[in-house]
Amino acid sequence: MAAHDFDLLVVGASFGGAACAIAAADAGLRVCVLERKHDPGERLHTTGIVVREAAEETLLGQAPPECLRRVERVRLYSPALRDIALAAPGYYFLTTDTPALMRWLAAQIPRHGAQLRLGTSFTSAQRVSDGWEVPGVGRVRWLVGADGARSRVAERTGLGRVGDFLYGIEHEYAGLTLPEPDALHCFVSRRFAPGYIGWVAQNPTGVQAGLALRHDPANARVPDIDGFLAHVGARVGMPPGLRADTIRAGLIPCGGPVRPLSRAGAILTGDAAGIVSPVTAGGIHSAWAHGWAIGAAAAAHLHGRGPAPDIVARTAAPRFRSKRMLRWAFDRLQMDWPFDLLLHSAPLRWAAEQVYFHRRGVRG
Repeated sequence: MAAHDFDLLVVGASFGGAACAIAAADAGLRVCVLERKHDPGERLHTTGIVVREAAEETLLGQAPPECLRRVERVRLYSPALRDIALAAPGYYFLTTDTPALMRWLAAQIPRHGAQLRLGTSFTSAQRVSDGWEVPGVGRVRWLVGADGARSRVAERTGLGRVGDFLYGIEHEYAGLTLPEPDALHCFVSRRFAPGYIGWVAQNPTGVQAGLALRHDPANARVPDIDGFLAHVGARVGMPPGLRADTIRAGLIPCGGPVRPLSRAGAILTGDAAGIVSPVTAGGIHSAWAHGWAIGAAAAAHLHGRGPAPDIVARTAAPRFRSKRMLRWAFDRLQMDWPFDLLLHSAPLRWAAEQVYFHRRGVRG
């Protein structure tokens, strides 16, 4: 039996891939990470909003303070721009300087003992008896795809492909300050964001404003973020006529975990696996937890202390059952007038608090 050049090859250095690589390397495995971008902070799709759980339960809470800004409440707006303030004791979000955060995260990979190859794309892999033969890398025991919603690892290894998407776009305005900077401003609007929401938030370097909607490949619609900002800008204190310094856009999985998620030494995590909330489209904490579980399981299995990581990848994947039901309802039943009518009602407040804080909040 030929020796392995690496125990684990991870394709993609975002949250799930970095977590997997660091967990495995910390446990003594030989790990290689391929990242196709030369600069991990360029051409980003993520909004980089980190929930409290991710800040407190992962390495992300150790990021440089200048990369993070704490936001402690949500201001939720109806289609008619009426609003309520929501908060939960001790709960917070972190908005981020996302390019700086991704560069910091990538730098943690070699610091924990894994090899990071920037500017290197994954092209193919050949199944061999005890792993995979990967051109330019060699023989690896396990292959982990953390390479996004259009995963090449999934394509090359016959794993499940993400099929349900939101399409999001986000503008960033450097140096701008909101009148209410300590709130995450969220807008429900079937006109501008069918199937999802719009948002405006203060981050460490300025303001980020985004919009996402249900993606229909047969009738693709580009989010009208200029119209959205013209509609809500005065409400949050954004001057008219601003030009974005940075624009991010891309597909966001919203259908839950793919099937199959793993098989015969090939594993998916993060966006490639559909490990993203179907309701909130939040995936940072879930991707980190799932990737970490895979990396830790690979080390434990090699030391004879547990099941193979491809089995753990399936059992550790969140099911999102109730959130998939809410996604179905939001896609088919979304109407503006009930939200305007019920904005200040107890049932709507309760539902919003469950979505944002996973528990009951406090009146604001």
